[in-house]
Amino acid sequence: MSAELFRDSWRYRELLYFLTWRDLKIRYKQTAFGVVWAVVQPLLTMIVFTVLFGNLGRLPSDGSPYPLFYLSALLPWTYFSSTLPLSANSLISNSSLLTKIYFPRIILPASATLGGLPDFLVGSSLLAAMMVYYQIRPGWSWLIWPLLVFLLAAFTLAVGMILAALNVKYRDVKYVLPFVIQLWLFVTPVIYPANLVPKRFRPLMALNPLSGIVEAFRGLLLPSSLIDWQLLATSAMITVAIFVVGLVYFSRTEHMFADIV
Repeated sequence: MSAELFRDSWRYRELLYFLTWRDLKIRYKQTAFGVVWAVVQPLLTMIVFTVLFGNLGRLPSDGSPYPLFYLSALLPWTYFSSTLPLSANSLISNSSLLTKIYFPRIILPASATLGGLPDFLVGSSLLAAMMVYYQIRPGWSWLIWPLLVFLLAAFTLAVGMILAALNVKYRDVKYVLPFVIQLWLFVTPVIYPANLVPKRFRPLMALNPLSGIVEAFRGLLLPSSLIDWQLLATSAMITVAIFVVGLVYFSRTEHMFADIV
């Protein structure tokens, strides 16, 4: 079933491109600043975190400037937290398409996931500019940056597929999800470094794939932070497992979407 789903998705790749482009145009239609909002959101959040948790709370930053410490983690987190709701609601918001024509339904959460990447790339330009300002040069590990972006998008799509399928049958998902995302922020090392977590709780932290992904983004860009390769490997394995589970569950339930929605 999954192999057939991949083949159908490849045949409908032009539809995936069209829906992704459509979502991007709708997002910034009739906005005064357009894509600049992709920079404003992480920038303002970085300023708040720097003042509250850095200057006032004095949380450790592994020797890195607070703005860079927070922004390097906020960029992947902002992508996940803003894209996941779109992916989870993709089937409901495109109900008219589901009932009119056939296409692999996975294209809808996939287009939402891909549609968030341009914002992530634009936000990354702000991080690059700040690294130049602080005269920080990333080491050789920056070469795995595309792999981390792929891993982040894959995890977002994996969770998005599961929630999108559940959301068709249980509309409570869209009400519960914002609260879950708020809690998810505090169990992900965005505000604090992962090494601040007591050792007895680190196995629990490793169950959250975003922990390894966010820490890796921070580690490959900031010389004072080291990549925890074991944590990243655990995150990658859990991401693959969740993706497989999500793909199987989605493929087994997609035949009901048009009838229920």
